[in-house]
Amino acid sequence: MEHAVVHFEIIGRDPRQLQDYYAELFGWTSDTSHPVAPEISEPGSYGFLSPAQGGPVVAGGIGGGPGYAEHVIVYVGVPDVEAALTRAAALGGTRVLGPVARPDGQLVLGHFRDPQGHLMGVAGPR
Repeated sequence: MEHAVVHFEIIGRDPRQLQDYYAELFGWTSDTSHPVAPEISEPGSYGFLSPAQGGPVVAGGIGGGPGYAEHVIVYVGVPDVEAALTRAAALGGTRVLGPVARPDGQLVLGHFRDPQGHLMGVAGPR
């Protein structure tokens, strides 16, 4: 697949509760020490998931906070986030967010809704 899913997120109003839930359910551990764009989650509340030996290949994170709408989103890897968001809109989708850069500048993200309303993400280099 040319454009593979590279990341997923579970965002909710109580990220710690979600992190504890998925740790108990699947053994997922969260590392909240990394930077995250404030449009995605409260700083210090976003936990990047550390896959277990032989665990999932797709990276993930759990975060949010009181002011964030609950949702699950997958990110497709693209070489140019702005171009992907523009193309998504030209095909009948709606841009929701972005492009936004992670505070360390290493990653750019964008969100769009497809023509049937599903929230999707794109991620790529700065």
